[in-house]
Amino acid sequence: MRRLPALTPRDVVRILRKKGFAMERSKGSHQVFVNSETNRTVVVPFHKKDLPRCTFFEILRQAGIDREEIEQLL
Repeated sequence: MRRLPALTPRDVVRILRKKGFAMERSKGSHQVFVNSETNRTVVVPFHKKDLPRCTFFEILRQAGIDREEIEQLL
């Protein structure tokens, strides 16, 4: 598996929407996404810079998305 590129919050939101997540609310610079099918909730910090890798992988874990699935969704 190749190394994943650094992603912006917009890229992460695009991935989440493809997986069925919808924005429920926003407060400050954080957006909360919910998937009604799986009842999973994910918080995405929406800043202008790239997300740190650890934050990105934690969002994936909370959303229930595998690393192998990311390449297909990008």
